Amino acid sequence: MKSLIQSVVIAAALTAPVAVFAQSSAPVSRAQVKAELVQFEQAGGPRSFSNDPYYPTDAQTIQARVDAQNGKNQAIGGVHAGSSASGAPVQAVGAKSLYFGN
Repeated sequence: MKSLIQSVVIAAALTAPVAVFAQSSAPVSRAQVKAELVQFEQAGGPRSFSNDPYYPTDAQTIQARVDAQNGKNQAIGGVHAGSSASGAPVQAVGAKSLYFGN
């Protein structure tokens, strides 16, 4: 019985922080959702993506346009504006002797 109580207390302690993150900061009104939908459609978004094979890419591009119009900071997450690469290409390794370098 004591181990059952301990396991329940531990499970409650571990799940409590998850419940805190699940709460939203404020509810969104119906008017706000409709205004965002109109703004999305004005930026080039279709009413439906049901038959669009490029749905995720198109939606992210259109959302980036909407965010740029609103002046939102895109420094964290979202679609990035550029790209970067570092390092060098991998050199091909030819056949070497078992005793190479010794």
